[in-house]
Amino acid sequence: MTHHFPTDFWWGAAASGPQTEGRSPNDSKGASIWDHWFKTNPEKFYQGQGPGQTTQVMTHYQEDLQCMEEIGFNSFRTSIQWSRLIPEGRGAVDQEAVAFYHRYFDELLARGIQPFVNLYHFDMPMALQNQGGWLNRETVTAFAEYAQVCFDLFGEKVSHWFTQNEPIVPVEMGYLYQQHYPAVVDLSMAVQVGYHEALASARAIQKFRRSACTGKIGIILNLTPTYPKDPQNPADQEAAVIADAFFNRSFLDPAVKGTFPQELVEIIDDLGMRPNTTETDLAVIRTNTVDLLGVNYYQPRRVQQKQSPKNGQHPMPEDYFDVYDWPDKKINPYRGWEIYEKGIYDTLINLRDNYDNIPCFISENGMGVENEGRFKNEAGIIEDDYRIQFIKDHLAYVHQAIEEGCHCLGYHMWAATDNWSWLNAFKNRYGFISIDLDTQQRTIKRSGYWFKEVIRENGFS
Repeated sequence: MTHHFPTDFWWGAAASGPQTEGRSPNDSKGASIWDHWFKTNPEKFYQGQGPGQTTQVMTHYQEDLQCMEEIGFNSFRTSIQWSRLIPEGRGAVDQEAVAFYHRYFDELLARGIQPFVNLYHFDMPMALQNQGGWLNRETVTAFAEYAQVCFDLFGEKVSHWFTQNEPIVPVEMGYLYQQHYPAVVDLSMAVQVGYHEALASARAIQKFRRSACTGKIGIILNLTPTYPKDPQNPADQEAAVIADAFFNRSFLDPAVKGTFPQELVEIIDDLGMRPNTTETDLAVIRTNTVDLLGVNYYQPRRVQQKQSPKNGQHPMPEDYFDVYDWPDKKINPYRGWEIYEKGIYDTLINLRDNYDNIPCFISENGMGVENEGRFKNEAGIIEDDYRIQFIKDHLAYVHQAIEEGCHCLGYHMWAATDNWSWLNAFKNRYGFISIDLDTQQRTIKRSGYWFKEVIRENGFS
């Protein structure tokens, strides 16, 4: 069977500023929460590799983009680092950063690659975190100001903007599960952080609509479809609805519909944890929904009715469901995540049926593998056939969803190049393009050459 995709389909990959830029000895970038955390707790980072040691894109972006051009990308998403552009989070704009981002975007455009630019990828400026970060309402105002600076500086070069990447992650990893700074466990804080992120996204969209920018603005959400253990069991079904409200609809609903899921609001009210809000806020969220939705899909969530005891110390989302370990699952052993290709189809169908078929694209989908160097052939190319199969299997379901009417405009893999990944650093490699960290040499993997054929044919057999 041959899968052909729509004309002008977006083919490319994604990255982020904090995972690629790194630091140089004379760097004028302000500290982010990651710079601070590595300075205070370097032992938490795999092999002691911190955010200053990434893929040095600031001095190697031309090699990266040359590889992307060779593969045939027509689009590429990255992010501006808030703490690089505005080192203190508010106030003075760093002109070295402005010059770099202009060079970066100019080079992309010169190579026929549209820059898709995200404003926030987990990288809160430490100056603002010291004042509470997303817990502080002033950060919402600071983010809107930062967004305005970006639109003013780069709006003539960028026509696809995104306010935030996976805003649920700072909520759950920073304030529930201790994988991101400040690594606390407090559901009431998590709720306030999530609310302020949603409001900040809407405020940035409001700024965009009032600016002279053309193009579209959206948000990138990691949508993890939730499956009940027994779809015929009402208690399992209810557990799935609640898990979905916590982890998907908490940002999907305000971003697309301008409202928050009622199931989640009722739980938060029952716990006495309603965030501080104003009627003006809710009007801003209601009237500043996204033009475009980026969908990051990696794995499903499987749940069943609550049977185990609740966590007595702290209220948690898992007080309302238990995780279900599906015995037939297929696992990526390096990441520990389930590989379930149909989840990408189910996610797109849900957007078609329940979110007015909003224009969307797959903004991330990928497979991290440890120690990929062992798959290098005599020519020095990594033969990552497993990644080719992974992408094929997911793209087949994307194609099916499009055939069934889903308004999906493109597919971006995570990631363009191997890159640094938070506490895991370089443990798992994700890219179409491998990077030798000692020499900084870039080499296209076999998957990159396969993807080149997909792009050229606008499909695959």
